Amino acid sequence: MAALKYAGLDDTDSEDELPPGWEERSTKDGWLYYANHVEEKTQWEHPKTGKRKRVVGDLPYGWEQETDENGHIYFVDHLNKRTTYLDPRLAFTVDDNPLKPSSRQKYDGNTTAMDILQGCGLTGKVAIVTGANSGIGFETARSLALHGAHVVLACRNIARANEATGKILEEWQKAKVEAMILDLSSLRSVQQFAKAFKAKNLYTDIKNASGKLDFNLLSPLKREYWSMLAYNRSKLCNILFSNELNRRLSPHGVTSNALHPGNMMYSALHQSWWVYTVLFTLARPFTKSMQQGAATTIYCATAPELEGLGGMYFNNCCRCSPSQQAQSEVTAVALWELSERLVQERIGRQAQ
Repeated sequence: MAALKYAGLDDTDSEDELPPGWEERSTKDGWLYYANHVEEKTQWEHPKTGKRKRVVGDLPYGWEQETDENGHIYFVDHLNKRTTYLDPRLAFTVDDNPLKPSSRQKYDGNTTAMDILQGCGLTGKVAIVTGANSGIGFETARSLALHGAHVVLACRNIARANEATGKILEEWQKAKVEAMILDLSSLRSVQQFAKAFKAKNLYTDIKNASGKLDFNLLSPLKREYWSMLAYNRSKLCNILFSNELNRRLSPHGVTSNALHPGNMMYSALHQSWWVYTVLFTLARPFTKSMQQGAATTIYCATAPELEGLGGMYFNNCCRCSPSQQAQSEVTAVALWELSERLVQERIGRQAQ
């Protein structure tokens, strides 16, 4: 069942396996206790590890907590029309021992977007995902939608965007997904998209936008142009812009983080030169899948521990330090001002 899979109930943890005759239960406020049916007693500590634990996070999408006539807590899975006394969040318990923090990283390069969202309900959240008709963008949109978020697939090709929404609805017919046209290379299209989205009266919770920098050479002479250098400069600009966006908007409750999805992932970049095609083909067995590539985006967008935090750079769901140039506040401000000037010049020409 999809809901059980996303809730993590198909996974087991041998370290926390209970001895025969024991049962794991939870209180209304999420604390776990253990019932010994042989000796007819209960205790807070795990009988094997001695740890105290509690469940964290919201119930998975489609689940609801109820209490029966005897005062016992049970859980209703509305998607699959079943009830259980087993808390679906038990797969995601945390130790109640703040004095001994774990040094182990929770996620890594093998983590998928679905792994990040296990046990997470996104009902009421609204997300705009650009480039969502394929690749990492599609997996990002799909993962958010399958966990209850209202997802807008913003793409320049509306036909392909509609195909993508159809695929998600085939997987779960109650998913809240819609396609809207957005060509980020056209300021007119951006303006039209903004007006159309504002008319929907949806508050947006999540927005995803997929070398040495010399602002005078952002568009270098043709004879000096090298596609990979231009690509690297664009990624540096992404980080700088994200940092400055966060600096300007965080006082108003809007945060921005930059991230790296993974190296040599199979994308349209390889189409620019046959050498890239060969390199990407050779590297493909050793690189991330699109689901894995979407994991860090999903983590930055939904992790409770990042609530209200921005201006950071992430790789493999872990905060990292980018290059010194990417951390330059002076360069970030200069890029912002250049961007404003270019937009104003373009708008001025269109008005004429």
